[in-house]
Amino acid sequence: MKNPSLQVRYNRRAFKDRLARYFVASGGISVIIAILLIFFYLLYVVIPMFEPAEIRESASYRAPGDGKTLQLGLEEQGTVGVRFTSEGHVIFFKTDSGKIIRDENLHLPASITSVAANLNLVALALENGSVLAIRYKFDLSYPGDVRTLTPVLDYPLGKDPLVLDESGAALSHIDIQLSDDVVGVAATTNDNRLVFARYQREESFISGDISIELESRSEQPFQGEIYAVALTPGLDHFYASAENGRLFDYSLDEDGFDGKKRTYNLEHKITRLKLLLGGSSLLAGMENGEVQQWMSVRKDGGRELVYIRNFVKNRQAVSYIATEQQRKGFAVADNRGNITINYSTSQRTLASINTANTLVDQMAWSPRAQNLIVSDSNNLVHFYKVDNEYPEVSWDVLWEKVWYEGYDEADYIWQSSASTNEFEAKFSLMPLSFGTIKAAFYAMIFAVPIAIFGAMFTAQFMAPRMRQTVKPAIEIMEALPTVILGFLAGLWLAPYVETHLAGIFTLLIILPVGFLLCAWLWGFVPNKSAFEGWEAALLVPVVLLLIWISTALSSPVETLFFNGSLRNYMSNVWGLDYDQRNALVVGLIMGFAVIPTIFSIAEDALFGVPQHLVRGSLALGATRWQTMTSVVLPAASPGIFSAVMMGFGRAVGETMIVLMATGNTPVMDMSIFQGMRTLAANLAVEVPEAEVFSTHYRVLFLAALILFLFTFVFNTLAELIRHRLRQRYSEL
Repeated sequence: MKNPSLQVRYNRRAFKDRLARYFVASGGISVIIAILLIFFYLLYVVIPMFEPAEIRESASYRAPGDGKTLQLGLEEQGTVGVRFTSEGHVIFFKTDSGKIIRDENLHLPASITSVAANLNLVALALENGSVLAIRYKFDLSYPGDVRTLTPVLDYPLGKDPLVLDESGAALSHIDIQLSDDVVGVAATTNDNRLVFARYQREESFISGDISIELESRSEQPFQGEIYAVALTPGLDHFYASAENGRLFDYSLDEDGFDGKKRTYNLEHKITRLKLLLGGSSLLAGMENGEVQQWMSVRKDGGRELVYIRNFVKNRQAVSYIATEQQRKGFAVADNRGNITINYSTSQRTLASINTANTLVDQMAWSPRAQNLIVSDSNNLVHFYKVDNEYPEVSWDVLWEKVWYEGYDEADYIWQSSASTNEFEAKFSLMPLSFGTIKAAFYAMIFAVPIAIFGAMFTAQFMAPRMRQTVKPAIEIMEALPTVILGFLAGLWLAPYVETHLAGIFTLLIILPVGFLLCAWLWGFVPNKSAFEGWEAALLVPVVLLLIWISTALSSPVETLFFNGSLRNYMSNVWGLDYDQRNALVVGLIMGFAVIPTIFSIAEDALFGVPQHLVRGSLALGATRWQTMTSVVLPAASPGIFSAVMMGFGRAVGETMIVLMATGNTPVMDMSIFQGMRTLAANLAVEVPEAEVFSTHYRVLFLAALILFLFTFVFNTLAELIRHRLRQRYSEL
């Protein structure tokens, strides 16, 4: 007969066992769910970057007002447009309906022959050789909590046209650049002359009156017909295209044309020239529908235009190119009404549309590039909505070499911000991934030998009492905050290594020689069995002595072999640059942080080898070292491999040490004397400063996703190996 009290106790224990099992299972499932949630959240932030751009027509109507459209413009949100007409009128209108808001007659002294626009600045070239500059603005107010725009015309060079060509010849093409105090105007005349004028502009702080003073005016004769011109913002180059695909680059100085000219021969007729934002890149639209990007590059001691990339979508002649006001994107229109949206850095054609089905002769972006307004040869206006949030991102930009503005060749570059609005964002993940692997590689070179050999001695050769002290002490080191290690590396270790660089490399020679000498001397010590298992403790003062000797020899070695400075010798003779915070410092300090992880797992694997295997090997006459290399190591090799992978995963995901000890320079150089920037350190530095849901923000989350997958795969693989190891030895 069963004892009721025992049955109750049994039922309680069974209930507790089931409860513990369910609790542990729910905890494990919760961890998996949390990891999956992190993964899917990262995907949620990253995926929108790779969604295609979209352009759709929102409205189409007869151009408001009379005359032909010469130039278009939009306010920031695209609700109000502006139209400059051949009749000398400036018409502001609603973009959704074409309803006229304001019609301003400029009362020009002569008819308009050409128009150029630079953001919201419009230059009107007149038939009498003069130029009128007009800037349109929209004053924003909220009467009655209603957003109200008031169109305003401003005359930054005065209301009277400036005489550009003193002979009074009609201007056929024109371009203008305006800074705070300097104005440059470049034009061509109908009698085939190139004219450039430079003006000094001053505005009174009291009255607001503007005074314009001519600094220089020069001209250059030209043979043949000119199709398009462009003037750089620095007023140092004047580009002109002519027949037979010729592109001319005239050099300018403060006095105008300086006599230097370069000629480039393209395969097709150039129908349009347009400078990208910032003026460093020139877009050349051609009659075969191709748009080529040319860039000023240092070459042979000077600068010249170099072909960078091209964009081909249609086979019709390019009729207009409109560049974005805040990014390196642009829209291209052709003679058949095809409109394509492109981005220069990523070399992508993002979207296309054709609702005009005829020649498109004018286009303009809104400042945020969310709207595009177009005028065609039938005097119709088409208004488009554009969804194009992340044009900077492509596979090439993220993982391949890209030729950026200001660089002499294509390269892997990470530079997410700058002090200028014309900055071209550089989002290559290659330097960050390379830096992550580099930091982990040098840390593992330092950590793996020390940790593995230390684990071998601790598990199989060390005295039990000493092992009970050493193993917990090393494992406690793993709890040391990495920010403390990074702080020590940046403020103490990096300067110390730089000062004693020769001593560091001398130590690599002295240390093994010193160990061999100690081993030879150990053979003469009587009664060595009394110290069996405590040899490591006896080596501690030897190691400290050898380190002191290496440090003391640092200065004499530099004086004797390296002219007093190893760092200068490497730079002058070997061509190796030395950064104070470099891979050597990271390898030392991050290796120190990784050693406890590798040591602990490897020591457990080595110590867990069944003793009957060890005793059997010793009984067959093998030495303890032969037993270690032939029996223990093969049996523990899965665990050792797991330890190395866990340490590598820890090194890859390390943040604070590399943040404080590397210099954070995103360069791809395997030199041990150069710094790097890792994925983790880059996230710590830039995520707090990134604009939420911007391209920069989402690319950083992509970097986090890559780091997550990298560490997850390595750690998971290591855990699988450990699990198989446990299963294997549980059957012995």
